[in-house]
Amino acid sequence: MARPASVHPTDGELEILHVLWDKGSTGLSVICEALRVERDVATTTVATMLRIMLDKGLVKRQGAGRAARWSATVTHQSAAGGLVGKLVDHVFEGAADRLAAHLVEGGQLSRQQLSQLRKLIDQQSRPVRAKKGAQR
Repeated sequence: MARPASVHPTDGELEILHVLWDKGSTGLSVICEALRVERDVATTTVATMLRIMLDKGLVKRQGAGRAARWSATVTHQSAAGGLVGKLVDHVFEGAADRLAAHLVEGGQLSRQQLSQLRKLIDQQSRPVRAKKGAQR
């Protein structure tokens, strides 16, 4: 039985999305040039991937043929949110705190990143404390 198509972008699709997020609406040749900085890709392969991404709703096309311009329909934030959600669900059994602990304990965060994370946690914790104090 074939695996159902994922709504989440694949690694290759993410590469294309990064180009589109960076450059905005652009043509196939510009996308290919940007991808070729990292590795050799065939124009036909990129065109096929864009058609698949169009079907998935990740990109939109304006125009036709060589004059077609492609743009992302998903934001970086929404794509990241979907992929992180998938990671939490499939690897950490729905426990986001285990993902955070994994990153902290694994030494994958710099001191600056840890400081930023502490600030975010503190900002998210303040309204909860204020509400609890108001209920007393």
